[in-house]
Amino acid sequence: MAKLRAGLLSFRDLLATAWPIVLITAIGFAVAYQFVAPAPPRHLTISTGGESGAYFAFAKRYADILARNDIALEVKKSAGSYENLDRLKKNEVDVAFVQGGIPMPEVAEGDPPMLSLGSVYYEPVWVFYRGEQTFDKLHQLAGKRIAVGAEGSGIRGLALQLLEVNEIATDSKHLLPIAGLNAAEALQQGRIDAAFIIAAPEAPVVQVLLRSPGVRVMSFSQADAYTRRFPFLTRITLPRGVVDLVRDNPPQDTVMLATTANLIVSESLHPALASLLLQAAGEVHGKSGFFQHAGEFPAYKDHSVELSADAQRHYKSGPPFLQRYLPFWLAVLAERLLVMLLPLFALLFPLLKLAPAIYTWRVRSKIFRCYGELKFLENDLRQNYDPARHMEYFGRLERIEEDANTRNIPLAYTDLLYTLREHINLVRKKLRLLEAAPAQSVAKGGSE
Repeated sequence: MAKLRAGLLSFRDLLATAWPIVLITAIGFAVAYQFVAPAPPRHLTISTGGESGAYFAFAKRYADILARNDIALEVKKSAGSYENLDRLKKNEVDVAFVQGGIPMPEVAEGDPPMLSLGSVYYEPVWVFYRGEQTFDKLHQLAGKRIAVGAEGSGIRGLALQLLEVNEIATDSKHLLPIAGLNAAEALQQGRIDAAFIIAAPEAPVVQVLLRSPGVRVMSFSQADAYTRRFPFLTRITLPRGVVDLVRDNPPQDTVMLATTANLIVSESLHPALASLLLQAAGEVHGKSGFFQHAGEFPAYKDHSVELSADAQRHYKSGPPFLQRYLPFWLAVLAERLLVMLLPLFALLFPLLKLAPAIYTWRVRSKIFRCYGELKFLENDLRQNYDPARHMEYFGRLERIEEDANTRNIPLAYTDLLYTLREHINLVRKKLRLLEAAPAQSVAKGGSE
């Protein structure tokens, strides 16, 4: 029974030592949890363009890549960049393809701002036209029937800007809201004279028109002037024969203008998903093409939209370290756990090193309290001994010894208890000597 009681008391000492450590560590974990990002959602939505456009095709490829990491990317068709921005503003989608140069809508107070993940490829401004006459300036198209894209599309917005600076009225009846393959068909059949197409070279509408007899691509002789007036535009060159080497198509280098296709997201997009989207963009757009070198995209080329902090880190350091070597979900879980482990290393381990010293101090303090009373008694005997109070001194000593005997000390520290008892006996002997001293004095006086 005594052993059980001693064990219980020892456990109480351990518990009394441990609870402050547990409390401090728990507070550390609670603070660290505030900095742990929530797990990324498993579903994203992206707004693209028409089903025949490059945005839609590229988004489908993104969806296949994200599916390998158990992220479902829902692809939503739209009328173009303006509708994409409107959806993003209303939080109807998480990501949107947006053509460079499109004015950003005003964000209401309290709504998260829109940020850029960067540009993913050049979007050439193709101006296809029919006829034997060579056109190299847009003002030469005055009075021609021109397809400028559907209402609300990015193609139309840019086409009207370029025509306006060439003194072609943007409300002219000759500017027709035709886009995509419909514009290609109208141009092939001679129902229109020219068409603005903004699409990647791989887009079906571009491939059709590049190979259509009698259809030519305008080479901009004033390309450098346009890039000065419109900073979001870039001068690019379609090399001679790049479409068809055997047929030497095109028959000469063609100078063109290009904007960029940009990935625009809400500030609330999860950082892990932003990194995953950029990795997908690198896989899809990172190869060389008609107008780009290998590894040129994704990149921050259109500075009209602020680059997100997640994209900045990606461009500077690449994907997060763990995502390079671990599956996406395992890497995300490990990154979150690392934040939670900081209190373990910063608080728990140092405190555990102090725990034995704290435990020892608690056990020793039980003995030291008895030593304090014993020392006080010894000083009283040395300085203020009064024979009349002799029994009181013995009583105090007995209480100190009884107190020591009732203290349950762990077996590892029983040597302290036995040492205390020895010191109590030393004081008892001194007290008996003091008791005997007066009697010896009386006997000596009587013999005299």
